[in-house]
Amino acid sequence: MDSAVKIRSGAEVRRLARTGAFTGQTAGQAPDHLQANVVILPAAHAQDFLLFCMNNPKPCPLIGLSRPGETGIASLGADIDIRRDIPRYRIYHDGSLAQHAEDITPFWAHDMVTFALGCSFTFEEALIRAGFGVRHIEQGRNVPMFKTSIQTIPGGVFSGPVVVTMRPYAKDQIPAIFDLCAKYPHAHGTPVFWGDPKQIGITDLGSPDYGDPVDVRAGETPVFWACGVTPQAAIEAAKPAICITHAPGHMLVSDLRSDVPPDISVGMADLQFHKT
Repeated sequence: MDSAVKIRSGAEVRRLARTGAFTGQTAGQAPDHLQANVVILPAAHAQDFLLFCMNNPKPCPLIGLSRPGETGIASLGADIDIRRDIPRYRIYHDGSLAQHAEDITPFWAHDMVTFALGCSFTFEEALIRAGFGVRHIEQGRNVPMFKTSIQTIPGGVFSGPVVVTMRPYAKDQIPAIFDLCAKYPHAHGTPVFWGDPKQIGITDLGSPDYGDPVDVRAGETPVFWACGVTPQAAIEAAKPAICITHAPGHMLVSDLRSDVPPDISVGMADLQFHKT
């Protein structure tokens, strides 16, 4: 299915991804549905990664968490099968990207824990409704993502640079955009920087580390948000034996409204992660 065809609900995105009918990126799909970045790790690394998320809520806003071995996240959708419901996955071995897949069932293990993190695609519909166009959607591209010189706060073995997404806007639009995004702390919230990208270690907007370049037109200012691809940079440094993530831009789309922060306290008290 062409990514330009708009799917209306999270359940439909997941159904089509599960059957292989939809493998595209999810920006602009399922309007007003909460989207999520995903990190799947063995339970031995889950406590460290949970601490990493708690220490870095801007790039890693935790919105869902499974028990070891569970393939669903009931708080995000009743019928989620995390092994098949994302359009495209990345599989890492010892911190190195080994392959992409559209079904991770062959890699699944009984102790795997799934972390769902808020995604900036969630607030893009609100930006569009308010009259602030989103360039990568307008151009039919994946959002550009960049590693920065800003460092995360370590959580156990996990650490690394903050990754950001970029959307260009006129300078006089930025205060209103900032206020609008403040309503979405569960989806990275307000921008972390705008202006000269070299100040945060980005040397070429035309060569993103992930995603696609977009046009930055005369008079526009690059605006940067913390990004849920940040854990993928931390995974490269931590080198767990196996880790599975979404492919950048290919999110888990939930059944929840995008403007309502999910309650992740339910069930967290009885989660037990043990290091080996």
